Amino acid sequence: MAVRPKLALTPKNNSDQTGDAPADKADKKAQRQAASEDVLLREVDDAVRQDQYASFASTYGKLLIAVLVLGLGGFGGYLYWDGQREAGMEVHSETLVAALDQVEAGKLATASTTLDPLLTKGEGGVQASARMLKAGIALEQGNKDEAVKLFAQIAADDSAPAALREIATIRQIATDFDAIKPEDVIARLKPLAVPGEPFFGSAGELVAMAYLELGKNAEAGTLFATMAKNEKVPEGLRSRSRQMAGLLGVDAVEDVDKVLEEMASAENAAAPITR
Repeated sequence: MAVRPKLALTPKNNSDQTGDAPADKADKKAQRQAASEDVLLREVDDAVRQDQYASFASTYGKLLIAVLVLGLGGFGGYLYWDGQREAGMEVHSETLVAALDQVEAGKLATASTTLDPLLTKGEGGVQASARMLKAGIALEQGNKDEAVKLFAQIAADDSAPAALREIATIRQIATDFDAIKPEDVIARLKPLAVPGEPFFGSAGELVAMAYLELGKNAEAGTLFATMAKNEKVPEGLRSRSRQMAGLLGVDAVEDVDKVLEEMASAENAAAPITR
């Protein structure tokens, strides 16, 4: 009897026709389920958001549109106001220039009348400049009280440029010096009577004179000497200060030769021309 050869048996495995193990099939199923749930959650989230947007628009949409319209209207109004303001400033500047031309032509009364509208309608520097010019006209016309009042208004106007306020303060005190107490002169002008300040010379001379009124000759002499040595002070004021310092016993001469040369130049300029 012939012996049949033994056939090798192929070991069974747990894979299906696709060759995937049951564990792999379970993992893929879980992944597909998770992906489906994620898509579902996104759709629900989008729906909720759309519903929220629709609810927000229904509740606040009109308000937002109103705010937007008002904002655009306000911006347009600002542009119009700014344009009108620029045009008004241009007109005011032209009025100021016209008044200056009238002053140069000697028409003081006409110039003063031309400036009147700027005292009420002008703004900032234009109004302060108009008052300054009108005060100068009042002084030329011998109306001291009017000039002092206008200078005081400029000095107290916080909207005016600082330089104009300082000049007005100095002019007010200089114009009304005899009627102001020396202590008040010093208190108001001492901050300006300091080297480095733009109006040191003018303010310093008034403060020094106030010191003399109080009998404080040493303080006055020192201040006069400081002005005499300061090259930024106008030469005429330096010359007066040098003389006053010398009278008060304070040496204000740093370079004798230079002083003599300046005095000689001043004398030559004042001497009449002969032919």
